[in-house]
Amino acid sequence: MTPESTTDERHLAQGLRRLVRTSELGIVVLAALVGVVAGLVVIAMNAALQGLHELVFRIPAAGHLSITEGIAPLLVLLAPALGGLAFGLCVRAFLRTRATPPVDPIEANALQGGRMSLGDSLIVALQTLFSSGVGASVGLEAGYTQAAAGFASWFGRVFHVRRADLRLLVGCGAGAAIGAAFDAPLMGAFYGFELVLGTYAIPAFVPMMTATFTAALTQQLLAPQHHPALPPIDAPSLADLPSVLLLGFFCALVGIAVMRGATLVEAGFRRSALPAWLRPAVGGLIVGALALWNPAVLSAGHGAVYHFLAADTGLALAALLLVAKVTASSLSIGAGFRGGLFFASLLMGVMAGRVFAGGMGLLLPDLVPGHAFYALIGMSALAVAVVGGPMTMTLLALEMTGNLQLTLAVLAAAGTASLATRRLFGFSFATWRFHLRGENIRGAHDIGWLRELTVATLMRQEVARIDIETPLNEARRRFPPGSTLSLVATENGRYAGMIPPAALYDATRDDQPETLRALLRHADASLLPTQTIREALDLFERAEADALAVTLPGGEVVGILSEAHAVKRYSDEMGRRLSEVTGEKVD
Repeated sequence: MTPESTTDERHLAQGLRRLVRTSELGIVVLAALVGVVAGLVVIAMNAALQGLHELVFRIPAAGHLSITEGIAPLLVLLAPALGGLAFGLCVRAFLRTRATPPVDPIEANALQGGRMSLGDSLIVALQTLFSSGVGASVGLEAGYTQAAAGFASWFGRVFHVRRADLRLLVGCGAGAAIGAAFDAPLMGAFYGFELVLGTYAIPAFVPMMTATFTAALTQQLLAPQHHPALPPIDAPSLADLPSVLLLGFFCALVGIAVMRGATLVEAGFRRSALPAWLRPAVGGLIVGALALWNPAVLSAGHGAVYHFLAADTGLALAALLLVAKVTASSLSIGAGFRGGLFFASLLMGVMAGRVFAGGMGLLLPDLVPGHAFYALIGMSALAVAVVGGPMTMTLLALEMTGNLQLTLAVLAAAGTASLATRRLFGFSFATWRFHLRGENIRGAHDIGWLRELTVATLMRQEVARIDIETPLNEARRRFPPGSTLSLVATENGRYAGMIPPAALYDATRDDQPETLRALLRHADASLLPTQTIREALDLFERAEADALAVTLPGGEVVGILSEAHAVKRYSDEMGRRLSEVTGEKVD
């Protein structure tokens, strides 16, 4: 390769990066590429999962594990247990080389500005695939979104896109993967908006829709899905609204129980003497024992969702299946299997809807519409309680049924479930997991810039300092009026407090101190370089200080920060984030 050709290639790469960075059309084209990759990720993972199920459980080709009868009991019992043992040993070996856990799309957009490791994302996708492949009651959505968002983040970093555009691409990747998985591009787009971006930003609309539609189109062209036909569902009437709202509240309670259950199981395993690598095997053994009764508890239960939407089940069977699926999912997550609760919550919701309909049928037999009506609404409402995203699940119902009136009932139940979950619990499953790790994340809103804007990046290192035992006259000689705005006093080289320069020349004092000790202010208040701008502003307010010294834990003064400068930088950054939301490009 000649030097001229190398230079030409470098110029071409720089031109492409400049086009993507400065043109909205470039971001749309990149989003389309992300959508194609997301569709291919979904196709590959679905094929691999089906292959694993056929290999491990000996189910028929193109069959669904969760509705296949006649599987050998020994396989049902041992496959999740032995698979869990293999999973635990592999994770143990992997964690020895890892200092930090992989970052998922929500955490990446909230804290990392959209930066994700592609290698880590592919590992998480493989872990999720294996967990669901051996029968653990978890969904593949975590793998879909992790891998697709990882590719999207990698593309964005290759093209050096802005922080806001990188976050948008990560949202496009996750939303496109969900849209392809359900053949529901509108639902996928709102998954990206509600759960990964955390906002319905207008400038994000075209890239997001482009990504989800190209992903769904890729899925339809290369591996079209063939779902069973849904049963006919009558349009709801106004008289059904109270029961629909009550079902939304019931689903919120079930969703909270699922999230609490997973946490309790995980805490129970931690308190036990079982090593971490053995816990998935124990959890898998219990899941396998539950599956001996009904295979619907295995894997995500995607096939069982369509089966039980149409199949008539009695109240007792529906209640038992609901309890079994909640138990299996809580055990799988709590024992350490990798995966999500989104797909699993759909089946739980179907069963919760049928339980609710069965109970209502006993009380008011003449006023209850078909049970499939409540099953579909429960599917969406429970997913909202666990995952969040009321519009996401409402659009899933619309794209599944094409019935707008039914969708309005789903929206009412989803809104009720969302409100009740927020009021009673306060978290979705993803944000609850972050909370348990000590992260204060309520969603994917970009708060990472607050952590990146630390005192160390804001402070001024040139500090006017003086020893606390310096005589007043000497201090006046060294710091004449107007020479400095802030003066830091030290004692034996360590921070002792702040001295207002004007206090050196205070003519109203009756007694003039010999040293500076009597003039000290804020002796107990100083900033650390690692504190965020929000923590700094809080300390300024508590101390009622115009400026504070920045010290190391040992007391050594390394800088100074004024409240005015901190407020200005905070306001500037807030303006930048607002400009990104409204579509104004800011470098």
